[in-house]
Amino acid sequence: MEKVRNYRDLLIWQRSIDLVQSVYLATKSFPSDEQYGLTNQLRRSIVSVPSNIAEGQARGSSKEFKRFLHIALGSLAEAHTQLILACRLKYLPQEQLKSFEDEVFQIQRMTHALMRKLPTNN
Repeated sequence: MEKVRNYRDLLIWQRSIDLVQSVYLATKSFPSDEQYGLTNQLRRSIVSVPSNIAEGQARGSSKEFKRFLHIALGSLAEAHTQLILACRLKYLPQEQLKSFEDEVFQIQRMTHALMRKLPTNN
């Protein structure tokens, strides 16, 4: 596997950043009484995804990178749960949830594929 020089070169990081932007735009329309509740929690969990990808890659070891990719997957699952709640609470339309889910699942698949490609010896 070719060494990634910078986390910004990773397609999963780029797609995660795009997802963060989309979630931030979507949460602007959430009720104001959710500003410190679901809105904040969803934004924090979704921002954690590219942040952990970046931090893990910057650590310089495959072992550390995998550990941070696992954390990113956990944050992605957390955000997905919160998106489902937002839809159930009628803050997000079903079509938008479906779009978010498609991207979440794609990022999960890409992350698992990257983890399989990383060397296990460092």
